Amino acid sequence: MSYQHQYVDGTRIHFPLGKVVCIGRNYAEHAKELDNPIPTEPLLFIKPGSCVVPAEGGFKIPAERGSVHYEVEIAVLLGKPLSTHPSEEEVLDAISGYAPALDLTLRDVQAKLKEKGLPWELAKCFDGACVLPPFVSAASFEDVTDIPVRLTVNGEVRQDGNSAMMLNPIVPMIQYMAAHFSLQAGDVILTGTPAGVGPFNVGDELVLELPGVSRFESRVL
Repeated sequence: MSYQHQYVDGTRIHFPLGKVVCIGRNYAEHAKELDNPIPTEPLLFIKPGSCVVPAEGGFKIPAERGSVHYEVEIAVLLGKPLSTHPSEEEVLDAISGYAPALDLTLRDVQAKLKEKGLPWELAKCFDGACVLPPFVSAASFEDVTDIPVRLTVNGEVRQDGNSAMMLNPIVPMIQYMAAHFSLQAGDVILTGTPAGVGPFNVGDELVLELPGVSRFESRVL
C-alpha cells in the first residue's frame, strides 16, 4: 500500500519509504533503565519502510503479541543521498526535516530474542512499528545539538529528552551510518530514545512534540 505523508508546510513524501535506520541505546539513562550496557560504538539496526504508519487519526498495536513499548525519538528525514564519508556540511545539507516519531517495540518478544542472542527484527520490524507525524522543515532548528523531544500519554509526560543528551550526536551518527552503507533521499533516521519507555494500552491518548516547534495528537486504536 502506498500513501502520502504531509509536512507541516504542505510538502508531501510517499510511503512506503526505502528504510528507517535506527540507533539503539543512544541515551545513557535509557540503557540503564533496561539494564543494558552502554555501547562503546553506535548500535545500528534497520526497520523496513513498510513498517511506517502515520500518526494522524491514531494507530493500532499488536497487543496480542505481548507488551508493546513506546519509544519517542527525534526522526530525521533525508532529502539528499549520502555515502562514503560525508562532511558535516554535506550531512546538514541533506537533512530536510525533523519529527517526533515513535519506535514501537514488542518488549516481551525482544527479551526472549536477546536471551538467545538472536537479532531483534521480530520485535522491531512488524507492520506499524514506526509511527510518524508530519515533519517540520530542517530550518526550524538552528542547532541540531539542541532539539527537544517529548511524549505525553493520557496527560502525563512520560519521556522528555533533548539531542544534547545523545551519546552519538545527530551529525556524527549519520556520518557513521553513511560510512557503512549508502543513505538515500527519503530515508528516515531514528536517533534513539530518552529514558521513560513503557507499555501502550489500547485507548491511550498521546501528544508527540518537538517542544516549541511541533505538536501532534494521536491515540492507540
